[in-house]
Amino acid sequence: MNFTPRYLGRGSWLARRDPRLLVLAIVCFVFTAVQVWDVRLMLVLVAIAFLYYRSAGIPFREVRRQWTFAIVFISLIVIVNGLISSGRMRGVESDTVHLYGYLPLLGTPISAESVMFAVSQFLRFMAMIAVGFPLAFSMAPNDIGVTFARLGVPYRFAFALDLTFRFVPSLAADYRTTIDAQRVRGLELDRGAGGLFSRLRRQAPIVVPTVINAIVGAEDTIDAMDLRAFGTGQRTWLRELKFDRTDRLLLAFFVLLLVVVTIAGFTTTTAQVWVPDFILPK
Repeated sequence: MNFTPRYLGRGSWLARRDPRLLVLAIVCFVFTAVQVWDVRLMLVLVAIAFLYYRSAGIPFREVRRQWTFAIVFISLIVIVNGLISSGRMRGVESDTVHLYGYLPLLGTPISAESVMFAVSQFLRFMAMIAVGFPLAFSMAPNDIGVTFARLGVPYRFAFALDLTFRFVPSLAADYRTTIDAQRVRGLELDRGAGGLFSRLRRQAPIVVPTVINAIVGAEDTIDAMDLRAFGTGQRTWLRELKFDRTDRLLLAFFVLLLVVVTIAGFTTTTAQVWVPDFILPK
């Protein structure tokens, strides 16, 4: 059985746009966001990102787990980055920071600048994820290959991306089906504590059938592509993509946003950490 990615944004305003726009919007927004360290401008980018995300019409209850994982993962990255950097920040001299104190045991300095640096970093990742989610959940699965092909990606690589988006959910579904089948046969995965290797050994009745099914499915796909002479010449795509006026305006907005932020980074302080007066230590 073939399980394609969940098309949660079906029929939404963003889903009706040219799928190439979803890819180009991410590229422009990422290059825009990485240039900003001023939290004030970053909050504007966050607002734009979530307005864009809202237009995708993705039900929150369907992606609650993904958002929870993303928030926890981003928080860990920000915290670990702060610990590893030992309070050092890009564009901030160590003798100009407003120090609160030091973390016990680790001795990592905590300052007003490091706090705002972490906040800016957290907001940046959240904005990027908000812009990236529609690509996974609001693009029709059948449009993935043709989208990248129309963007100039070689057709073999574009088709490989199409297959990847289909293969990963199929593999996950096969894994869940195998677990259910083995439990019906009396396999108790949670029985006993044991160490790491003992737990891995108990996963063998799950992993082996899943891997074998994946290999068999890949072989079937290869045979089907060989029968259709895939790779012997340039392939065409049945789906035609065309930008309409709304697509052009939205793409122009993201390009203009990138240009404005880039110019602002050279002419203003948006590329530097901004610290409000109310958090400065007294």
